[in-house]
Amino acid sequence: VVVGAGPAGLFAALILARSGANPILIERGRDVDRRTADVNRFWTSGQLDTTSNVQFGEGGAGTFSDGKLNSGTKDIRQRKVLEEFVSHGAPDEILYNAKPHIGTDMLKGTIKNIRNEIIELGGSVMFETKLVSMAFSDNKLKSITVETANGDEIIETDNVILAIGHSARDTFEMLYDLKLPIEAKPFSVGARIEHLREKVDKAQYGRFAGNKKLGSANYKLSTHLDNGRGVYTFCMCPGGKVVNASSEENRLCTNGMSEFARNAENSNSALLVGINPDDYESDHPLAGMYLQRKLESKAFVAGGENYNAPIQRVDDFLNNRKSTHLGDVKPSIGPNYEFSNLNEILPEYVSTSMAQGIVKMGRMLHGFDDGDAVLTGVESRSSSPVRIMRKTDTLESVLIEGLYPCGEGAGYAGGIISAAVDGIKCAEKIIEKSNKN
Repeated sequence: VVVGAGPAGLFAALILARSGANPILIERGRDVDRRTADVNRFWTSGQLDTTSNVQFGEGGAGTFSDGKLNSGTKDIRQRKVLEEFVSHGAPDEILYNAKPHIGTDMLKGTIKNIRNEIIELGGSVMFETKLVSMAFSDNKLKSITVETANGDEIIETDNVILAIGHSARDTFEMLYDLKLPIEAKPFSVGARIEHLREKVDKAQYGRFAGNKKLGSANYKLSTHLDNGRGVYTFCMCPGGKVVNASSEENRLCTNGMSEFARNAENSNSALLVGINPDDYESDHPLAGMYLQRKLESKAFVAGGENYNAPIQRVDDFLNNRKSTHLGDVKPSIGPNYEFSNLNEILPEYVSTSMAQGIVKMGRMLHGFDDGDAVLTGVESRSSSPVRIMRKTDTLESVLIEGLYPCGEGAGYAGGIISAAVDGIKCAEKIIEKSNKN
């Protein structure tokens, strides 16, 4: 059984299906077409579906992102991932571009084609099916319990790839209650920063800005502050938009997204401050997750308690005052926004570091510290706040034989490519074990 239909789960299921293993792929959310309709309804009406949203559903959180396919991993399997994307409908250019991306519009069709191959090879895919419990005997996995529309169902299995993603908080709590070894890990917190695309293009390309062959300009900035904090931009979306990525009731978080053309009015990126377990409010293994929830609850209240996002002009943020008007940058997030003061939402050590980072980055990229640029909060899901401990040789849980913590949610990846690679590696370990038996 593969739990989760994000990049890690999809590629794990694909490799297992090709080996003749007939995997069962379960996903708590809906298929990508119904999921897209659910997300669009939320962005226009503010009606959140906690089953189907930017975090949960076929394709994982990366389905509503820029679709970046560059990665820091040196694993040879990353080429395999790119080739599979192309063979399932992605553009050939991702095989040779230095910074490949699909875009959320093209990614959806590619994901469906991968799912269809899994099914054609004898696998099965179950949507709206959530893992709620697991049974062990002598530290070996025996079965899992899943929640479906028709009630709970027990699936007997001795191998589960746990590719649950970074936002499956109720699953993290279930695993903790089962006493699986979990540790808090560092992650990052901040906001989305949004500029006019043409100004970013001008800053990067100068007189060549607007040339169609160049496309929308990218940037990647980082700085180390005197207070010891690192501030950096992440998941930059040229010609994209800021999206409401909420998945829990009465909590609000953001992300960025681009379509393949990258031709929207604004460009945005996450502006993040690195934090670590010493910053958390306790030494509980889930303390980072609880901090995320706290910040997202404050953002929900600041936005008016209706999923409108709290926004603030950079000039007002730097001067610690609530915004009252916009400049030349119009926020792209839906369903709407509310003027706010993000300094009152974020921890002081985060907001102070962000302010210093904006000023320093303004010296690296002209206009980054433009007073009319817009900050939208909060960005809290840059990576998983936990690591589900596994063995380095078999990739199985350090406690339970047959359980494979996998991908970004388990703390072993960071992005579409690295998550897919980890899914392939876990599938290979199961095949190796099966061959030995």
